[in-house]
Amino acid sequence: MTILGAGGHAKVVIAALRALGIQDVKVLDDNPDTWGQTILGVPIAGGFDLLKPGDKAHIALGSNAIRQSLHDRLEGVEWQTIVHPTAWVCPTAVLGQGSFVAAGSIVQVEVQIGKHVIVNTGATIDHESIIGDFAQIAPGAHLGGRVRMHARSFVGIGASVHQGAILEAGSTLGGGAFLKGTLPEGETWVGVPARRLVPSTKG
Repeated sequence: MTILGAGGHAKVVIAALRALGIQDVKVLDDNPDTWGQTILGVPIAGGFDLLKPGDKAHIALGSNAIRQSLHDRLEGVEWQTIVHPTAWVCPTAVLGQGSFVAAGSIVQVEVQIGKHVIVNTGATIDHESIIGDFAQIAPGAHLGGRVRMHARSFVGIGASVHQGAILEAGSTLGGGAFLKGTLPEGETWVGVPARRLVPSTKG
């Protein structure tokens, strides 16, 4: 399998593959400075253009926007879904292609997860929640039942989302925050309860 990306999240993905008994791994990264180096002992063979249609690959990059861009750019790739063996995914849950469920995570009954979603270490998603394509749930974050995360939305580390809450496309819930209600498209909310983060006007 080919891993796209050579950063910290790629290390987490490679570790999950090894826990699954998968050792035949190659890493690609578009940063020429990384070529010829290794990540967890795996050589970085070159840029993303080395990936060919029909190759099995996984995008191990934390940026939601970059994961979407690569998915759209690299046609014909067989995107692989990876679930760490210590994660628990209910048999009635649905995982989209290219998604990642990290160690210690829980994906509950009838949850729907889209394409290239990251459910990071120790995160939990409760019943009937729907997670849109290219979204991300950071380590230790918790979603109640029937939560809806739209495409490219992000829940920060240790944050909590009340049952039935909605995160619109491209929105961000900051670390440690608590969301109840709807987080509008493209906005960043922080705090308990979560409120819109207003940029500072100080020079």
